[in-house]
Amino acid sequence: MPEALMVAFWLWLTALLASLLRLTSGARVLLALGAVAGICGAASALPQGGTVLTLPLALADQPVRLHYAPEALWLMAFGLLPAALAVALCTPFRAARPGWLAGAALSLIGALGVFGLQDAYSFLIAWELMSFGGAVMLLAEHTSPEAGRATLYMLSLLEVGAVTLLLALLLLAAHAQGSVDFAGFAASAASMSMGLRVFVGALFLFGFGAKLGLLPFYEWFPGAYASGSGASGALLSGVVLNAALFALSRSLVDWLPGGTAGLLGIGILVTTVGVVSSILAALYAFQQDDWRRLLSFSSAENASIAVATLGASLIFRGDGDASLAGLAWTVAILHLSGHALAKGGMFLTSDGVYTAGGSYRLAQHGWLRNTSFVFGIGALFATMSLAALPPQIGFATEWFTFQTVFQGFHLASLAGRLTLALAGAGLALTAAVALATFVKAFGIGLLGDGHRPESPHVGPGYGLAVLLLGLAVLASSVALPVCLPALDAADALKFGAPIAHTLASGWLLVPLTDTFAFISPSKLVIVMPLLAIFPLLLLLNARRFAVRRVPVWYGGRRQDPQGSGTTSLTFSNAMRTFYSFIYRPTLDTTREHRAVAYFIQKLEFEHDIADVFGPGIFTPIRRAVWRLAGWLRALQSGDLNFYLALIGFLLIFILALTLR
Repeated sequence: MPEALMVAFWLWLTALLASLLRLTSGARVLLALGAVAGICGAASALPQGGTVLTLPLALADQPVRLHYAPEALWLMAFGLLPAALAVALCTPFRAARPGWLAGAALSLIGALGVFGLQDAYSFLIAWELMSFGGAVMLLAEHTSPEAGRATLYMLSLLEVGAVTLLLALLLLAAHAQGSVDFAGFAASAASMSMGLRVFVGALFLFGFGAKLGLLPFYEWFPGAYASGSGASGALLSGVVLNAALFALSRSLVDWLPGGTAGLLGIGILVTTVGVVSSILAALYAFQQDDWRRLLSFSSAENASIAVATLGASLIFRGDGDASLAGLAWTVAILHLSGHALAKGGMFLTSDGVYTAGGSYRLAQHGWLRNTSFVFGIGALFATMSLAALPPQIGFATEWFTFQTVFQGFHLASLAGRLTLALAGAGLALTAAVALATFVKAFGIGLLGDGHRPESPHVGPGYGLAVLLLGLAVLASSVALPVCLPALDAADALKFGAPIAHTLASGWLLVPLTDTFAFISPSKLVIVMPLLAIFPLLLLLNARRFAVRRVPVWYGGRRQDPQGSGTTSLTFSNAMRTFYSFIYRPTLDTTREHRAVAYFIQKLEFEHDIADVFGPGIFTPIRRAVWRLAGWLRALQSGDLNFYLALIGFLLIFILALTLR
């Protein structure tokens, strides 16, 4: 293992101790330095990956080993960059608390283990540590009942996923003669029946999907993310989400194949769940009027797109086409890695808006007029990437995603071809809604009149961090043709041949061959500024003439920029009405009158949308748990006669079992 990754581990461990001792400044520096060391270690170990390191400890006589595959290093490097900037430059005053820093350290240490540990025991511990660290971060920022309920809701669903993972790992270990070493899991899957293999694949999808935000688990995202700051969101949607995708990819691509039998069924299931999850998450993101809730749904949407592409890889592999399987798998890794940079930039943008205005609500307060130029450029680049606009990395990876599903005509299976055709249609709907969502986020959340004397400026730390992430989004797209060979070793190990370098032909990005389709973000970066020269010349020439500015007609009254501005509800209401069968919107108006009913003293308007899975799945379970807790409350009654009767019943029961 690269020495820099060990340095990152010890720095994060020291930061954890420093935060427990309330040395917050030192803990922040150590966390940031650890993230930088992790980025350097991951970059230096590519393209071959890290060496195997056996730690001087064992769990249940199982040696603990670390090994970082090339795709793990790739995802880690992209996820740690926003984490480093969030900790170093943009930690809000609430997130500077020792508890938040301790939670961040725990989460990063857990992610480091998920990326590299090679046995089921230590992997599950790291997985739980990553979840626990995220909960500590969120609870350290807010201790209100609402925040506590949202975090406990998150933990409860994540624990359901963890139990599912435990069952899947036990089934694989049972077919590996009791060994929990990941090296033997592929042979273990080969000895399973096709039905059992599909069942284990579904368990992995369910377990890892709890953290990736697949349906129905994406419903914990808005409440949990909205209970914390954007700095917490940058960590959760960056390195943590990337670690979860890596774990799902390893389980489905490395452990389960054992031949092509069953892969088609698993691939269809994974693709279907990913596409449906992306559509629902995108639709709900569009309706949010809080920065963090909108971005959290968007994180679930992008993770679902990556999962759908991963499912396409399984379909191609089940059909025996290793090249297309490698293409789809590589695109899934690229998509979520680019998403980590852009989403980190947007989460830190939301924190900048909060520190300036005291609210995460999307409203036209003209923040770009009241802050530095660099903040706006960084936010624009991140928004363009998440909206899949050229030449950003989000545009390149979504283009690759569509080119991947378009290759479905090569499949011999009718079910596979039909699945990928429908997946393309679903992803097209997702992309359209995502574009509208980030037009709304940027246009309503950052633009507006802004001529208010009380409007403060966004801090310089946020401007610098958002600019760096925005430039990283652009640079990763431009450098993609050069960087793709770093994943060749991973492709060769999984699919028998280096495939990633074939996704580039010179400056062009191509889906294995340039005779099918191509784009070039590298050339677009050069051409697009040249195309802007003509309108810029027109603009400069227009300054030679006098420009008369008059206010827009506003019904004969003085124009109020705040009153006439576009609101979040106005922007999204048409979509809410069209998809009312999904949203099930509610509108409530409450009026308070004086003594005479004609004179309204107070008017309250509330609007909301209903969850898809909450009322039908989670609410009945929650009520059943509360009902069971009420029945079990009798055990704490303090009635001595009840306790004696209970002991007597247990004795009779034990005697009955013995006499049998």
